[in-house]
Amino acid sequence: MKKFLIITGGSSGIGFAAAKLFQDNGFNIINLSRSKINLDDAVHIEVDLSRSNWQESLESIFQETLSSADQICLVHNASKMQSDNVESTDPDSLREVLEVNLVGPSILNKITIPYMKKGSSILYVGSTLSEKAVPQMSSYVMTKHGMIGLMRSTCQDLFGRFIHTACICPGATETEMLVEYVQGNQEALKIMASTLSENRLISSEEIASTIFFCANNSVINGSVIHANLGIQEL
Repeated sequence: MKKFLIITGGSSGIGFAAAKLFQDNGFNIINLSRSKINLDDAVHIEVDLSRSNWQESLESIFQETLSSADQICLVHNASKMQSDNVESTDPDSLREVLEVNLVGPSILNKITIPYMKKGSSILYVGSTLSEKAVPQMSSYVMTKHGMIGLMRSTCQDLFGRFIHTACICPGATETEMLVEYVQGNQEALKIMASTLSENRLISSEEIASTIFFCANNSVINGSVIHANLGIQEL
């Protein structure tokens, strides 16, 4: 059985942990990101989802590579996070966030779905901010909410096609993106950890395991999966 994982942002964090886990379980890996994935035998396609026309090079590659695929798991993991609010959001910056977090996944769905057979899946990596908001993260909150809508539309539009979907919403996960967002402030990371039930940040490997479980269980379809250790409501 020829199985493929197509993942965006697989060069680090949750994406890399997922790619490694899927590869260990017999999947061929195709990574779409700006940085090369450090994983033997993985196919890397350099893509910047914030730019236009990135998809043109994929169509011929996918036609050659995926035509013989028995199972495909498409994971929309790449994400753009920035600090902004409803009063200060710069239109060009907002467009970039929309391109990475929503437009890119929509285009990639359109390119990939024709090659998907029974048992394939389309999975979205959301956030706790897919269902709530915090100050100073307007564009990220907006697009992560939209990701749940895109996932639910995926379920409805592919109804009866035996392609299942879910949005996995991690809590505070110790990734390069999170550390960069808080500018390496360890106190800020400790405060985030203190809101979770085990008083620790989540590991990328834990989220990768959740993604893998969803990929292999079609009963999870149209589902929002809270992978957050339990968050204290303040």
